[in-house]
Amino acid sequence: MERKLNLDIAGAVSEFEAYMREFLVKKIIYKIIFRGKGLEFDSYREFYPDDDAKDIDWKASTKANKLLVKQYVEERDLNIMFVIDISDNMLFGSTEKLKCEYTAELSAALAQVIMNYGDKIGFVLFSDEAIKTLMPKRSKKQFDIFVDDLSNASLYGGVSEISKTLDFLLEYLDDSINAVILISDFIRLGKDDSKALTFFSNRFETIAIMVKDPLDKTLPDIKGEVIIEDPATKKQLIIDPKVVKKVYEKNTLEQENLVKKIFIDADIDLLSLTTDKSFAPYLAQFLKERIEKRKFIVPKK
Repeated sequence: MERKLNLDIAGAVSEFEAYMREFLVKKIIYKIIFRGKGLEFDSYREFYPDDDAKDIDWKASTKANKLLVKQYVEERDLNIMFVIDISDNMLFGSTEKLKCEYTAELSAALAQVIMNYGDKIGFVLFSDEAIKTLMPKRSKKQFDIFVDDLSNASLYGGVSEISKTLDFLLEYLDDSINAVILISDFIRLGKDDSKALTFFSNRFETIAIMVKDPLDKTLPDIKGEVIIEDPATKKQLIIDPKVVKKVYEKNTLEQENLVKKIFIDADIDLLSLTTDKSFAPYLAQFLKERIEKRKFIVPKK
């Protein structure tokens, strides 16, 4: 019998849509987040007061002796891939939601918004290899398959191998894919993965979402000893949280800073979330900031 995770997809979708409506009042605003202006140049037009000064084509403006901006032919619908870590690490949780449950809800909520605006979603669920793959489509059935697979606890397990997964994706995905949303706790991400991430982001516009449990960052203030286990090696260790807390926090902070640097170097926007706080306001704000920074999801040819 298929085991199911504890998910409230309808509630997650409803909450996220409520936050998104605060600034996604028009379809064009959504398209700015996920698409930009399109890639095919059409013509020039005069600069309007509400245009962004960054859009001015100064060479053409100098020749015409007036401010000009480029107009583009709008692209076709986007194909967006979710690449989601379903390794052992994601089965951990000290709050109401396991990391995998939290990830499933935010993924479903974001996918629903994407599909509501006419774009297509596909997905790859990975651990030490690609466990489930489905190329982008736009249909209720596609969304239902996505949610069913994310809800299926029997699919989860194994060791997270991001570089191996990215190598697979470079062969599996073609140029019809406009963007990739990579979601993991990135606990096993290291310097050796930096080159693979940079190479991948050069081909596909990539957004990363890091989901962590509070205990991934600090240990609880409890008396006595506890047993911890490495999900990769299955080795167990007895520790006293009060004794090792400072060292643990130092190491986890160093790891998180390393992850952030790797994504900065790879030119990938990273959103950090923890399972003790609702993802909806943070994800909505993150997307809003992409508008303000004028960073768009567009194909990289």
